[in-house]
Parts: sequence; structure tokens; C-alpha cells
Amino acid sequence: MSVIADWLARAEEQLDRWGKPGWIGAMVLGFVLIWPIGLAILAYMIWSGRMTCQNRKRSLWGRKSRTQTTNSAFEEYRAETLRRLEEDEGAFQGFLERLRKAKDRAEFDQFRAERANGGLGGQPDGEPSAA
Repeated sequence: MSVIADWLARAEEQLDRWGKPGWIGAMVLGFVLIWPIGLAILAYMIWSGRMTCQNRKRSLWGRKSRTQTTNSAFEEYRAETLRRLEEDEGAFQGFLERLRKAKDRAEFDQFRAERANGGLGGQPDGEPSAA
């Protein structure tokens, strides 16, 4: 299997050297020979970002990716806002963790109480089962 992986890696490097025309040619050739191969190459080109324009990369939602501006006041504001949001996220994650632990503790306490009363059909703690 590593022979195939090595061959695919070398083919990818060669197609990268040829650029978009090489990738498009490989895709067309794949469609002509066996259409699922062409479709797989097209999917890989889209997934890996080889189909995007290099001068205007966009995010998944079509927005331009974040870049530095020349306005230092805005950069300070953005940095402060991002720092505050990260702190809020950390606090919220801590809250969720405490909430999960409290829920787990309540469920465990309920289990122990039911078991002590024999509600689950098992023996209460400390009593050996009759065998």
C-alpha cells in the first residue's frame, strides 16, 4: 500500500509543479478514461483549495480572509475584542464543565439511592447475594 501512496505523492508533486493546467488536464483525462477517477480528482482539487484564485482567497462562507489593516486603532480594538471573546469562551467552557459534573453527580447520587432501596433489582451495598 505504501507503493501506491508514494506514487500518488509523486504524482501530486508533479501536478503541483505544472500548476492549474496540469491538474485540469489530469482531471479531464480521468473523466475520459474512467469517470469516477475524474470526479475524485475534481473533489480533491476543490477540497485541497487548488481551484481557488490565489489573489483573492476566501473563507468557506465567501468572505475574504482576515488580514492586517493599516489602522492601528482598529487593530487594537480588534485585538482587545478577540481577547475578551476568548476569555468569555474559556469562562463558558468552565461553566459547562461544572454543569456536566453537577449533572453526573446528581445522576450518580440517584443511582446510589435507588440501589440502596433495592429499586434496581440489585442487592444493597454491603449485602452479599445469595448464591
